[in-house]
Amino acid sequence: MVTTQHSTQSSYREMVLEHLFVGEVMKFCWRNAMPRIEILKSQVDNSGYDIVLETNAIMRHIQLKSSHVGAATPGVNINMELGTKPSGCVVWIYFEPETLEFSHFLWFGQLPGERLASLVNYKTGTHNKRNAQGIKTERANIKYLTKAAFTRLDTIEDVVKALFGEQWDRSTDAPEAAAKLDANERDLELVKAPGR
Repeated sequence: MVTTQHSTQSSYREMVLEHLFVGEVMKFCWRNAMPRIEILKSQVDNSGYDIVLETNAIMRHIQLKSSHVGAATPGVNINMELGTKPSGCVVWIYFEPETLEFSHFLWFGQLPGERLASLVNYKTGTHNKRNAQGIKTERANIKYLTKAAFTRLDTIEDVVKALFGEQWDRSTDAPEAAAKLDANERDLELVKAPGR
């Protein structure tokens, strides 16, 4: 049942995982009093990324990939357009098939603010279906990356650190710091309010 659902509703599953991923990143940043995150969504599928997350002047164009734990997927296709973005990266999510709980992540990217390393030398991706001659033709602007190109990250904290650097203060009580940040924002809104 689980295997059938993942194959017949793969697009819906990808959307669910994207929302869960963004939620987990935002929750971690909130709990650790990091600056507010802004989220943008690509409206076309050939731009090289799925979502954009920005905080504290660091913008990340992210291409999301996903596989369930136990899947035999050896690699993924990456759009070379991602390399033209200011700080593009790939996050490959591994999840439990029954619960969609995140197991771990694979990371392909550079430090915050740095572009991707060149993708030119990677193998060109091919179409999934064969043509009339039985050949899988190459896909322009697509590169195929195996797992060996990625770095394993075990927690969402590791992912946030890879995306934005370590912007939270471990010496601070995170919930208390978040409450102070929220209070400061309310005070700022009162100052901006008309008639004050």
